[in-house]
Amino acid sequence: MMETINIEVSSNVAEAYRNFAVNQRQQIEGLINVLLSQLIQERSLEDIIDDMQQQAMSNGLTEEILAEMLKDE
Repeated sequence: MMETINIEVSSNVAEAYRNFAVNQRQQIEGLINVLLSQLIQERSLEDIIDDMQQQAMSNGLTEEILAEMLKDE
């Protein structure tokens, strides 16, 4: 079961997120879910980032795609 939470981000990040395609938002939400899940398991941030990178790559989110999604317009 999923629930909605609110987090504060910079205005440019919020605007970019609102402009993403649905599939891009779902990928980002999945990454955030994994990050928070791993943090509550008290794993090191380095291990969490490594796992997230692997999961993102397996889901088709490359560094280039992420950079494009996050670049300032």
